[in-house]
Amino acid sequence: MKKVFALVLALMLVLGAVAVAEEQLYISVISKGEQHAFWQTVRTGCEDAAADYGVEMYYYGPPSESDIQLQVEALNSELVKEPDALCLAALSTESVLTQLEECAANGIPVVGFDSGVPDAPEGSIVATASTNNQNAAALAAEEMLKLEGFADALAAGTPEAPVVVAVLSQDATSESVTGRTTGFVNKMYELASEYNTVAVQGHDLWAKEAEGAGVIIHVEIAATPEVTDVTNASNAILNLDGLYAVFCSNEGAVTGFLAATSGGNDLADGGLYGDLIVAGFDAGAPQKEAVRNGWFVGSVTQDPYRIGYLAVELAVKAANGEEVADVDTGAQWYTAENIDDPEIAMLVYD
Repeated sequence: MKKVFALVLALMLVLGAVAVAEEQLYISVISKGEQHAFWQTVRTGCEDAAADYGVEMYYYGPPSESDIQLQVEALNSELVKEPDALCLAALSTESVLTQLEECAANGIPVVGFDSGVPDAPEGSIVATASTNNQNAAALAAEEMLKLEGFADALAAGTPEAPVVVAVLSQDATSESVTGRTTGFVNKMYELASEYNTVAVQGHDLWAKEAEGAGVIIHVEIAATPEVTDVTNASNAILNLDGLYAVFCSNEGAVTGFLAATSGGNDLADGGLYGDLIVAGFDAGAPQKEAVRNGWFVGSVTQDPYRIGYLAVELAVKAANGEEVADVDTGAQWYTAENIDDPEIAMLVYD
């Protein structure tokens, strides 16, 4: 009798273990790449979320962001496994339309992350974890206003001698760059209006006329994203009367601006533009050097760790039948003082 009881108990334990194993969620994560430090940090966030939520996760990124077919093949291989949810940063939306239809037919929720799946069929993506570029760029305006003397300088501007805060962007078509331009312009306009009358000039998309403006937000858009054209746009900004501060909206803008200032050396104390306040967006070796050297007061970086973590978190919730919605993965302001802090260092990728 005891042997029978022991066998029954052992069988129950085995069946219980099988049931637990069957209940563990399986999440597939297909990214745009893995070779770049940005994506490596995204992967770390994904892995930490998978561990925290006790799910099994598979992560794949192709060797480069031009390897569309490799990404599609990896996606197809994962769908054969019937994952409980899928996280996808598509290299080409057109290349994954069939797979999105398959996910919908099989009840597999799809979460976009980073740039997600632009222009995906309505309802095919349950939520996206990505940077809100307007909010991120607004952070730069807020940090500038915290600088000693910045608000006083804005207040001192007059219609005859207005203070100029310039925005340099490499184009007016990219969704991310345009969002950053808008975010900075709108927040700086809001903040500067507390101290003076503000006008926005330089580009029709953002223009706001104001009679007697003592502060001008000047938007300069390069003719093309090529370095030469961005450098020319930078020189146009540097020739503005009353120029006080500049915000470079992405790595391309930073590259052009540094080229126009002798690699940034003209921004050093005692340099030709040593008194100019400059802030950037993104990271990259030249921009990090500019921050470390104090040529830039700081820069905004996306948070790839939270992009990965929140993508998997959304996938787990969606797989469990919870309602999910898009989330802003946030951004961080880094300076010469905090760039080497562990929580910032992993975000300022080359």
